[in-house]
Amino acid sequence: MLSAFLTNAGSVIVVLGVMIFIHELGHFLAAKFFGIRVLTFSLGFGPRLVGFKKGGTDYRIAMLPLGGYVKMAGEQPTDEHTGDPADFYSKPRWQRFIVVAMGPLMNGFLAVTLMAGLFHYHYERPAFLEQPARVGDVDEGAPAEEAGIKAGDRIVAAGKLANPTWEELQFEVLTTVNEPIALTILRGEETFRVSVTPQAKGPNQVGSVGWFPYMPAVLDLIDPELPAGLAGLQQGDEIVAINGRELFCWVCLSPLLQTLEGAEVAMTVLRGGEKIETRLKPIYSELGEVTKWRIGVTFRNDTVVKQLPWLQAWERSVEDLSRNTVRTFQIIGKLITGNLSARALSGPIGIAQISGRAYEAGLPQLIEIMAFISLQLGILNLLPIPVLDGGVILFLAIESLMRRDMSMKLKERFTMAGMMVLIMFAVFVMYNDIAKIFTPG
Repeated sequence: MLSAFLTNAGSVIVVLGVMIFIHELGHFLAAKFFGIRVLTFSLGFGPRLVGFKKGGTDYRIAMLPLGGYVKMAGEQPTDEHTGDPADFYSKPRWQRFIVVAMGPLMNGFLAVTLMAGLFHYHYERPAFLEQPARVGDVDEGAPAEEAGIKAGDRIVAAGKLANPTWEELQFEVLTTVNEPIALTILRGEETFRVSVTPQAKGPNQVGSVGWFPYMPAVLDLIDPELPAGLAGLQQGDEIVAINGRELFCWVCLSPLLQTLEGAEVAMTVLRGGEKIETRLKPIYSELGEVTKWRIGVTFRNDTVVKQLPWLQAWERSVEDLSRNTVRTFQIIGKLITGNLSARALSGPIGIAQISGRAYEAGLPQLIEIMAFISLQLGILNLLPIPVLDGGVILFLAIESLMRRDMSMKLKERFTMAGMMVLIMFAVFVMYNDIAKIFTPG
C-alpha cells in the first residue's frame, strides 16, 4: 500500500512537473522575446523552497508541486499599471495573444514530439483496435444482447461512423450514455439495422453495451501436465468452438470455464485448416494468487510492434493527437449537455493512479500517458474561463472587436469569478477521485 502510494505520488510529480514546466516555458520564452519583464518563474505553488534570481526574474521551486506559474509585470488586473513599456498590458494585443497562447501550444508540441519519438523507436498497439469492428462475444443480459447482437457480427456503421475500427466504435460507446446508437450489422450475407443504448458502468460511469472484440483463440503456450497438453493441443492451434458454441474471443474462455464449474467440455480445434474434435476436463488449481478452473494454456495476443520512419512517426503522432483533440471536445460537449457523467473526469489523485500504473507498465506506457496529459492540459487551458489562458484570449478577442481595452475593474471581477469556478471544479474532481477509489468495478 505504501509502495503504491509512493509510486503514484512520485509519478504524478514527475509527469505534471514536466507538463507544467513546458507550459510555463512557452509563456516565459514568448514574454522574453517581446521584452516583457518576468518577475517569477515558479514550479509549484506556495512558499519558495529553493531557487535563484537572474535578470530580474526569480526562478524557484515551491512547496506544492502540482502546478506552477510565470508572473509577468502588470499581468493581473489587480496589479499596479504604471505604463512601463515592459509591462504585459503595455504590449500590443497581438503580442499578448502570442504570449498567452504559447503555453497551450507548447503542451501540444510536447505531446506530438513525445509520441513521434515513441513511434519511431517503439510503435505498439493491439491489432484488434485497428481492425474492422467485429464482435467477439456478448455478455448475457447486456444491452448488446438485448439489441440482438451476436458473437461474430461485423459492425459496418455506428451512428455517423462508416466501417469503424474497434477503437472508433468503442470510443463512441464509452462517450454515449442512455442514448441509442444506430448500428448496421453484417451477419454472414445478411445486413440489418438495430439500435443499442449504452448504460453507465463502473466508477467512471462511462458507456457500456457488454460486448468484446473479435480476438481468435490461438494457443501460444501449453502446459504439458494440464488438460490441454494431455489432450494433445499444440502451439498455433485455434479453439473455434466450446460445446458446439463458436468462440470468437479468447478472453471469454476462462469465464465460460468458471461458469461450467469443471464439467467436461467438447472442444473444436482448427489446426492447419483441419478441424479436430477433442474433449477435456478442466482442473481447479492455483494461478498466481487466484484459484480457478483451468485447462493450462495461454493465448496469442496479436500486437502490432514495429519502428516507424521519422516522417511516418510524426504523421502518425499528429494524426492520433488531432483525433484525440476532437474527441476531447466531444467529451466536453457531452459533459456540458449531461450526456456523459462527470464521474468520467479525473483530478490529481486519478492522474497519480494512472501515472503510477503507467510507470509500472514500462517506459512506452509512461510516455503515452505524458503525451496524453500534456495534450489535455493544453486543451484545458484554452477553455474560455477567466484565470485560464483561454479566458485571457477571450478578453483579447473582445477587446479587438471593441478596439479598446476593457476596464481593469471589470476584468478583476471576471477573474475572481473564474477563480471561484476553478476552486469549485478542483474540489469536485478531488471528491470525484476519492469516491471512485471506494466505488466497486
